[in-house]
Amino acid sequence: MDTPLDFLEHAQAELAAMDYDEASAGLPRREFMFRSLVAAAASTFGVRSLGAQSPRAYFDATASVWSTMQPPAQQPAVALGNGEAPALQFMPYPEGTGALMEKMVAKYGVNAFKRSTFTVEPWVGAAPTSADDLAFLPAHRIAALIKARKITSRQITDIYLERMERLNPTLNCVVTLMKDSARAEADTMDKELAAGKYRGPLHGVPYGIKDLFATKNAPTTWGSPDFKDQTHDYDADIVVRLRAAGAVLLAKLATGLYAQNDWWFGGRTNNPWNTNIGSSGSSTGPGSATAGGLVAFSIGTETQGSIVSPAIRNGISALRPTYGRVSRHGGMVLSWSQDRVGPMCRTAEDCAMVFNVLHGVDPKDASTVTTPFTFDRKLKLASLRIGVDPNAPKELVDKLTALGMTPKPIGARPTVAGMGGGGLNAEYAAAFDSFVQKKAKEFNLDLNALPERPATGPGANGPFGNTPPARPKGVNEGDANPMAAADWNPRFVGGRNTKAFDFINNQRRRLMLVQKWGEFMKDLDGFIGAPNADVGPNAQTGHPCAVLPYKFDVPNFGGGGPRAAESTPAPTYMAQPICGVITGNLYNDDIILSVAHQFQKATDFHARRPALG
Repeated sequence: MDTPLDFLEHAQAELAAMDYDEASAGLPRREFMFRSLVAAAASTFGVRSLGAQSPRAYFDATASVWSTMQPPAQQPAVALGNGEAPALQFMPYPEGTGALMEKMVAKYGVNAFKRSTFTVEPWVGAAPTSADDLAFLPAHRIAALIKARKITSRQITDIYLERMERLNPTLNCVVTLMKDSARAEADTMDKELAAGKYRGPLHGVPYGIKDLFATKNAPTTWGSPDFKDQTHDYDADIVVRLRAAGAVLLAKLATGLYAQNDWWFGGRTNNPWNTNIGSSGSSTGPGSATAGGLVAFSIGTETQGSIVSPAIRNGISALRPTYGRVSRHGGMVLSWSQDRVGPMCRTAEDCAMVFNVLHGVDPKDASTVTTPFTFDRKLKLASLRIGVDPNAPKELVDKLTALGMTPKPIGARPTVAGMGGGGLNAEYAAAFDSFVQKKAKEFNLDLNALPERPATGPGANGPFGNTPPARPKGVNEGDANPMAAADWNPRFVGGRNTKAFDFINNQRRRLMLVQKWGEFMKDLDGFIGAPNADVGPNAQTGHPCAVLPYKFDVPNFGGGGPRAAESTPAPTYMAQPICGVITGNLYNDDIILSVAHQFQKATDFHARRPALG
């Protein structure tokens, strides 16, 4: 045995001849031989120094060495909850966020990352004396009254708390009323103002937040009976920002079950204008509470329509921001690549005032960016390039044209075949994996043997296995369950069957869509289309939109969404504000709100009130 290779060859022969008991050793024979030879090879050049003249003697001498080369016992996978983000990050800007930042710096310099100052125009004249008149004021007018010390934060807070207690049995929009903490926050804001400390436009202004966001002092239910007692020891980033700006949190407002439609474990949330219909969702509570004069403003979320739809249903103003402009930290995740947070208010100016506080980078949410936002009350519509689709609301287009807009006709928006939902079902499934596994054990559902499902038709949307869906308050067992389609099964189960390469290929096609929309929008500041026409594609591209009332009429809501019993006739409706949508180019949130503001300065549809008693 003159060389190390000679030694290894001899060692292999002796190992093969050795008696070996797999059971007692705990390793298959072939694996034992492989690991032993690896250990021998690693130390072959030191054999002679050990005085080992045979492989057996060598293995005796080096037993401690090669035994430590056993791989460690396999560790269980790190547990994941709902919030941990994946390494992949969606970027709405077609050339990527790096190119966006270079463009912003070249255009604005360091000011690209500085928050603009939002100035509340002063209140002129006496303050309203009626509680109803105060309750329905736009948030920026409440802000002006508080700043001028014509009303106190405690006064307007008590007005809203009283309305919540009185009207919530009708609207069912409040999940948790935070009466004590709201009054304490309002008193603090009044004391600070009396001492000369003014935090800014939101100082002392009361609001409500969709019950998807973590708050230390109240449960966060996600609309689900499974989470109705869920608590957190931290506040979501937007709660922290709003508190720092002086806003007073009144209540956690209803979300449809797991952020879908207007049914939650407490029942259906209702439209204040037509209480025989739900307020749509999933930002169902914010839509209803804002329209009903129960808050000065509210915070909603959208994955695919959940700000736009309830804003339209309830006849209010709202902003669905450009993807990545507002932190989602502390909020329930449906889709890391689509979830957005935005203000739901009575006017576009309110939305701008609130958004000016909300937007900007949050290190806890890697999707966030800071880009300029400057609301312009005196915007010249003639300076803008506004596209108009043939299906755009005529009344909205005609009024903006009369105010100076030059309509630019546009055609069909870009599409990319084969995208499906862009991977939304897979994101759902991943975000709720730990919960689904828990529920599957509870109902003996084998998640490793899910049957193939038809893409459409009977059985496509039914639950897997025998898992009774959650039932909302007021719906009895055996009745049609309007909450069933939103429940964890099948909603968060079906996506577990999505193949990884299908998900990746959908994301590749999604980037193609983003790029095509970039080309489509390159000569536009925004456009007006049919109110709901672009919600689906813009969920994939990340574009912003502003919702605003443009006329007062009897709405065409059809059946009004899921009902507790299919035999219940579709409702008939009373007149209410009818809304349109202005879609903006990426990061043109300020422009579309400024356009909406020009319309609202010349009309009063946003100022109408529902008759709630």
